Order: sequence, then structure tokens, then C-alpha cells
Amino acid sequence: MTVIVEGRGLTQDYHVPGGLFGRAKTVRAVKGVDFRVERGKTLAIVGESGSGKSTLARIIALIDPQSGGTLSIEGQPVDISRRRPSPELRSKVQMVFQNPYGSLNPRQKVGDVLMEPLVINTSIPASERRERAEAMLKRVGLAPEHFNRYPHMFSGGQRQRIAIARALMLNPQLLVLDEPVSALDLSVQAQVLNLLADLQDEFKLTYVFVSHDLSVVRYIADDVMVISKGVAVEQGTREALFANPQDAYTRQLFAATPVTDVEAIRARVARRKQARAAAAV
Repeated sequence: MTVIVEGRGLTQDYHVPGGLFGRAKTVRAVKGVDFRVERGKTLAIVGESGSGKSTLARIIALIDPQSGGTLSIEGQPVDISRRRPSPELRSKVQMVFQNPYGSLNPRQKVGDVLMEPLVINTSIPASERRERAEAMLKRVGLAPEHFNRYPHMFSGGQRQRIAIARALMLNPQLLVLDEPVSALDLSVQAQVLNLLADLQDEFKLTYVFVSHDLSVVRYIADDVMVISKGVAVEQGTREALFANPQDAYTRQLFAATPVTDVEAIRARVARRKQARAAAAV
């Protein structure tokens, strides 16, 4: 299998200026993390708030440069502190954020939101840009008539579908998803997770999925990495990690985290769809 993204010894340092009574210092938020994700697979990164998982996600998404170590995309080392990513490289890696409304420009119509990556990174004509945007809206469960509406006119789940559609407009190889369903109701979470699974199968996408919800991780991940204070304390397949976690922190995290049954939610959503379909007959 082709390795889409790999990290070796990744570190991230933040410099904290000194105050009236303190000296300047350097805080290491990510401490020598190693990982690799093959094409079509999902790596979930889990940990407590402040563990460094979102910091690592921003490095992988080519938003922040790493302080040390090597990040490779499809076998090619990448360091955006030394060289700005090319449009081709930027198109390979896209990110979906936790708050869909915060990541969408409220003054832009949805159609313009989706076409913007094509305007910046391609030279295709306007008619084809619109055609692709309308097709992508349909693919994520929305309708072409939504093209001229504004983000505030949609529900939270619909906004996240729009954010996912925008991320897919450049046909990326890798999606970095930072808590993409945590702001949604449980039933809507199941719908969005189903959509992500379908899109992964259809487009052979690779996911790095950051989450604190272990039920979501158990549903969507192939492999899991547990981070504590910037250190990857344990990595393994989903089955192995949930069946027999080895590190004391992992066991503590699993014991302390409330778990919701995503499978039960999915079944409930399916029953509602069947009931609506039966009523429409």
C-alpha cells in the first residue's frame, strides 16, 4: 500500500515571552511523534484537551511548520518553514475544522465558497467551476438550489457538509479532520460519519481524524494514536487498542471518557429514513 503521509520525530515548539517577573521560555507542544498512514486508511489521534493533538493536525495539514523532524507527503519531505507549498501540494492536503460556521465566510454564497479553491488553484472556466460545485453539493447530500444561499441559512450539519464539499473541490489525497462532528447533535453526527465513510470509499481518501469521542474513533478509525503532553504514548490498530490498551494513560483515558453508541445512532437514523419513505408511498 502507498503511504500518503508520514511523520518522523515531529516536534513543535512555542516561544513564550518573559513578563515582569518571569523569563522567556520555550514550550514543546509536540515531542518526537512518529506515524504513517496508508492510502484509503484512517488514523485517529486521541487525547485530552491540551495534549497536542490539534497542534499535530495543523502540522500535517500544512498550516503550521514543524520545529523539527520530517513530514512526508507521498514520500516527499515537506517543510513549509523553508519553502512555501506549491499549489499542487496544497491541493493534495485539505482540512475540515470543528466549527463549520467559523470556517465559512458568512458574506460568501455557498457556491462561491466551493468555487474559490478552483479560482485560486486552477484555470478552468467559470461554467465548469459552477458545474463542479453543484455536483459536489449533490454528492454531500445537498441540492443545487443551495448554491446561492448563505451559510447562516443552513443547519450545523449542513454547514459541515458544505465544509467537507469545499475540502474535496481540489480532489485531495488527504483530509485532516479536527473534531469534525463534536459540535453536532448525535443523530447528525451519525449522518456526517456515514458521509465521510462513503466519500472515503468512493474517492480512496486518506483521513487523519482528531477526536476526543472514543465511540466515533471506534467507528471510523483503522489505526489509533494516543497523545499525552505532546508524546505519542501508544499506537496500534483500532481492534488491538480498544481490546487491550497497554499504556496506563490510555487505560485511564478510556475509563474516563463517556462513550455514546454510534452504531445505535446509525440504526435509529436508518429507521427514521425507512419510516419517512414508507409514509411517502
